[in-house]
Amino acid sequence: MKKLVTLTLIMVGLLSFAQPGGKRMQQRIKTQKIAFITEKLGLTTQEAQQFWPIYNEFEATTERIKTQELRSIRQQFRKNPDMSDSEANKLLDRLVNADTAMHNAKMKLINDLKSVIPAVKIIKLKAAEDEFNKQLLQKLREFRERRNKN
Repeated sequence: MKKLVTLTLIMVGLLSFAQPGGKRMQQRIKTQKIAFITEKLGLTTQEAQQFWPIYNEFEATTERIKTQELRSIRQQFRKNPDMSDSEANKLLDRLVNADTAMHNAKMKLINDLKSVIPAVKIIKLKAAEDEFNKQLLQKLREFRERRNKN
């Protein structure tokens, strides 16, 4: 188990050096998330080999929805916060569709994972994601505080 985490960290760490600035940071975060989730779920080598392609597909799908749909919706609202009801209804329909797509992606993830890992580990996944995001936000706050002091 520890060998898998170490190997994953080394491989992704090496790849991250080839990425430009922001991409490197994203890759480092992704590497840390992989190690964190693998450890928290207690994935075996076999489970990890099946789990990560499914999870990565989910992450790609949700990232696409966030960048292509939700970002566009937020930008349109910021550009025109006093829009007409007709425009607002169109935007609201797009928002509902994006939320539905996110929900469908989550349901697909759960259904796909049921054949790969036990249900208890699927439940632990949500807790691990929440904990990782909480720690990431805390590190970001600390970084900003240090930067503002200097």
